[in-house]
Amino acid sequence: MIEGIIWAIFAGLMLGLYALPEKFTKDFKFENTWGLFFMLTMFLVPVIASLGLIKGFGEVFGAVSVDILWKMAGASFLWGIGVMMWGKAINHIGLSLGFSLFIGTVILIGSILPFLVDGVPESKAFMTIMAGIVVVLLGVIANGKAGLIREADEVAAKDVKIDNSKQGSMLTGIMIAVVGGLLATGFSYANAVGRPPLHEAAQAAGNADWVTAVAVMFPIFISGGIVMAVYFGWQLSQKKAWGSFKTPHFSKNFGLILIMAIFHYAASAVFAYAAFKLGNVGNTVGYAIFNTASVATAILSGIVTGEWIQASSRAKNYLYLGLACMVVGIIIVAVGNGLAS
Repeated sequence: MIEGIIWAIFAGLMLGLYALPEKFTKDFKFENTWGLFFMLTMFLVPVIASLGLIKGFGEVFGAVSVDILWKMAGASFLWGIGVMMWGKAINHIGLSLGFSLFIGTVILIGSILPFLVDGVPESKAFMTIMAGIVVVLLGVIANGKAGLIREADEVAAKDVKIDNSKQGSMLTGIMIAVVGGLLATGFSYANAVGRPPLHEAAQAAGNADWVTAVAVMFPIFISGGIVMAVYFGWQLSQKKAWGSFKTPHFSKNFGLILIMAIFHYAASAVFAYAAFKLGNVGNTVGYAIFNTASVATAILSGIVTGEWIQASSRAKNYLYLGLACMVVGIIIVAVGNGLAS
């Protein structure tokens, strides 16, 4: 159990840090950076990793029923749509609230959904796990409140008025974030339904236990990547941003974005391995720990890089409260997993 928790936290750390190199790219528009990132992390990295690390690649996937692969592909496609909607929600309601609502929905639904596949543990363990998830969600809500206060503090510091005509509907943004979070839980379902048969097939082909995580990520990332390819191809054309790839800084930018892609892919693969190590409730416990650790890491990296310099003490107090709740929630979830083991 302890090993699985450590791997889940490590996966969350990588996911929370993967976007840091983006701060150092030059001359790229948003669409250039993230369009290239999704092409690398959804296609190039998974293909190279899968072909290079899975012994008997064709044999492994050929041994899994087409029905299972289609279920994984469908759920992963929904995951891709959910991530895309997350970006749209941020345009309406801002990063802090959009992030909190999206991740909160992902943790709540994504942690419960695998119970439909793996089964529900005995009542005491189940209630303990759910109590931990509720504490985590309280932390996410506190972080969202901290983000809203910080945004107000920054506006006040600049002494400018917010142009409401340029802001989307708050209700629309909230609905997009929640629906996006619901769809994004397709990742958790795809992992839960695909891991057992892929593990059996990978073992039969002579692969080590950890290789199963690489195998599981292949159909998930390829299927989710289809959505990203279509969306960012359209965005690059709409914003006339294709020309921004022609810059003297392209090589440096490509290297930085490749690092982002590797970290993002590795985080997901390590989560899949953590879920395996955590046993019967691994997809539930691992998913909660994974997402919580990623949020906490992203927030702490934001503090280190100066994102909270203009925030008031009230905003920071909510932030610290949120982080404390998330840590306590992880501990409670871990205890619940121990009861279920």
